[in-house]
Amino acid sequence: MQVLLKRCRYNIVLKKDTNQAHELAKYAINFMERGNPAPQVLERTKMFHTDSVICGLSALALKTNAPHVLRNEALESTLSKSTKLEHAKVFGSSEYVPIEKAIAANCSAVREWDSNGTVFGYANDPTRQAGEFGHNDFYPVVVAASHVNQGITGATALKAMTLQDEIRGRLCEVFSLKTYKIDHVVHGAIASICTYGALVGASPLVIEHAIGMFVAHYIPWRAIRAGKQLSDSKGASAAISTEAAIMCIKRAMRGFVGPKDIFSNPESVFRWNEKTNGTSPFDITLSNEGSDFAVMGMHFKLGLYEHQSAGALEGLQKMIFDSKFTTNHKITDIENINIVAYEPAFGIIGDPAKKTPTTRQSADHSMVYIISTILRKAFQDKDFNSRLTSTTNMDEIWKSLMLEPKDYGHKALFDSQTR
Repeated sequence: MQVLLKRCRYNIVLKKDTNQAHELAKYAINFMERGNPAPQVLERTKMFHTDSVICGLSALALKTNAPHVLRNEALESTLSKSTKLEHAKVFGSSEYVPIEKAIAANCSAVREWDSNGTVFGYANDPTRQAGEFGHNDFYPVVVAASHVNQGITGATALKAMTLQDEIRGRLCEVFSLKTYKIDHVVHGAIASICTYGALVGASPLVIEHAIGMFVAHYIPWRAIRAGKQLSDSKGASAAISTEAAIMCIKRAMRGFVGPKDIFSNPESVFRWNEKTNGTSPFDITLSNEGSDFAVMGMHFKLGLYEHQSAGALEGLQKMIFDSKFTTNHKITDIENINIVAYEPAFGIIGDPAKKTPTTRQSADHSMVYIISTILRKAFQDKDFNSRLTSTTNMDEIWKSLMLEPKDYGHKALFDSQTR
């Protein structure tokens, strides 16, 4: 059944000549009191949250490194159960730990596989197509706030997750952090400050101070995503930045005064990189009701691979499906593979440094590894090839060949045929 979504006008535009940090705070508080996202918006947010939780539990179950390091660090700081303020829980534990530690551990877990939702920062409006990336990594902030404020219901938490995605997604539309070698998690950290503050009763001024503190003190560079082999820092970027963001809002709620009006500060990341005559470089357009929310344009990822490679994966699997390529040919018949990619995709997944990956973090951002592994699996899986003649749609191809954690293990990474 085709569902037609009713589009609505955006309700709020935070103009570039206003104090946008303060206005974002007011928007967040007002949204939690009176915002009215349509049921399909809440349902989609619920799907993305479920997706992130399953990714997080899987990463912990398969003993990935960074999530365990951060989880163990959190559990070393276990609080008394009589502690009433600023405590939360990590996945799989009933112990209370400092809220920023719980958030760091849980955000790290949901992001580790790099397989949960993606935003691309493009709106229908040509003035809002900055094209910044981002991921649905920040829901643990809302869950942790629910531990702090036990009056928060499931419905309220879901609405708050929608708010978080709205602020993050709309910032991605108007300011490209990657253009200036800044990591995309900045937008998520700002959204997390606004959302957490609104859930625990912070005032607009307090939230503004916290945003100012984060932007002034904790900007992460894309150095974590460069180099010959990527490290735990790539997957834990959202976790570490959100840990800092929550520390900022906690300090602001205790009276710390941070920089005001940070979006128009001439030496902040925004105006320093995009010069203006005193205003912020952009308007921020936000929804308050209806169905036209940022989360509705976010994408799910089917399998473990950098999202920019999805087009090539679809093309390869369609070739296998249409021509029965792996049953009619041998792997040695392949002379050359040519993939045409756009920027910034090529810079992310076509980097020559990633042509011989030795870590999962590099392999899942390596077009040559991803495509080679899919091909190897297709040729080697006799059951898949026997089913290929009776396959009636592409879903079977995707489910049979999609990349899983084992496809990035040591044995797969150094498989001679893949190499």
